[in-house]
Amino acid sequence: MPPAPSAAAARRWAAVDCFRGGAILAMIAYHFCFDLAWNGWLVADFVNDWRWIWFRTPILGSFLFIAGVSLGLAEARGQGNAQFWRRVGIIAGAAALVSLGSYLMFPESFIYFGVLHAIALMSVLARPVARRGAWTIALGLVVLAIGITVQHPLFDRPLLHWVGLMTVKPRTEDYVPLFPWFGLLLIGAGAGAWIARERRTAERLGTWKAPRALGWTAWLGRHSLAVYLLHQPLLLGAMLLVRHLLQAPVHPG
Repeated sequence: MPPAPSAAAARRWAAVDCFRGGAILAMIAYHFCFDLAWNGWLVADFVNDWRWIWFRTPILGSFLFIAGVSLGLAEARGQGNAQFWRRVGIIAGAAALVSLGSYLMFPESFIYFGVLHAIALMSVLARPVARRGAWTIALGLVVLAIGITVQHPLFDRPLLHWVGLMTVKPRTEDYVPLFPWFGLLLIGAGAGAWIARERRTAERLGTWKAPRALGWTAWLGRHSLAVYLLHQPLLLGAMLLVRHLLQAPVHPG
């Protein structure tokens, strides 16, 4: 068993929060552009244009990797069952809200297995191996490789969309199947567990403080789930208000 972490290494790390906050900012920028296109104010093909696809890919990958790092750190520190399942329950509940909200906005392409659905399921699947360090990273690389190279019509069936490996991407506003994305969460979990065992590295990261200029980024990272749930209603609401004001008749005098 690794030695117990010091108080500095065991508390919440500002470095992880800053990383997550940066991913949140990139996600908000992406969704802002998406909402502009949905309102007809921007010409963009988010489904087929490789530039938008490659804009989304590192953002999503960052979320899954840092979710894995957090899981690996928590498990290496001896996270209890109650704490783990409470976190999974909160994420699953938030995923259900996303499904409901997206169904009201996009009934024909609502989100039924997006990033929050994926993180909840992947956390459960990854927990038994989260402390394995290098072995967890190796398993993640295998999942990535399978997800990138293997396709089969069997997984085009709606009941198996959550697996991935499909030949045709389903019509939905956010889609994060197990293959290949689970690989990134596993790599993050292995990295988090390895860092937690490296006492000096854990001490450095545990005592690092975000510069004042990055403090708000760390704040976003600490409240990432709330920001994720609220940013789209706020963006879309603001744009719908602007559209209404632009279309409203102007009364002289």
